[in-house]
Amino acid sequence: MVIKNLKPLGLLLLIGAFASCNNDDYIASNESDYLIFGHFYGMCVGESCVETFMLTDTSLLEDTKDDYTGKEFNFKKLSNSKFEQVKDLPDFLPNQLVNEKDSIFGCPDCADAGGLFVQYSENGNVKSWRIDQVKANVPEYLHNFMDKVNEEIALVNN
Repeated sequence: MVIKNLKPLGLLLLIGAFASCNNDDYIASNESDYLIFGHFYGMCVGESCVETFMLTDTSLLEDTKDDYTGKEFNFKKLSNSKFEQVKDLPDFLPNQLVNEKDSIFGCPDCADAGGLFVQYSENGNVKSWRIDQVKANVPEYLHNFMDKVNEEIALVNN
């Protein structure tokens, strides 16, 4: 009878032990202020087909899931030197984009040209966009930002 009573307690202790494990290299995407940026290519083979990064005020993280849909992430912290290379990216985020009602620009990856994924969260207010890589298909005000995102992805991957 005592053993029956200990089994639930043991199970709770085991769950608590696993829940309390802390791995500072992996961070959930529930921080309130961040910028997620990346590119995706459907007709592509290799690790670089989907590259997604999360930038916070203090760190840069890389998604290890490489989910084409941009719905599931598992971020791993990158070096501080990589963070230093890209920490200014939010400065290039156009206010006009943040105020947009649309979330899709052009036809991202429809012509095998790929797309950009951008998600911005400020004070818990999250907005996401998928942007065609073909500049002729998107508003001109996005062009410089698109260039900067692609440049930052290349920097991090070097």
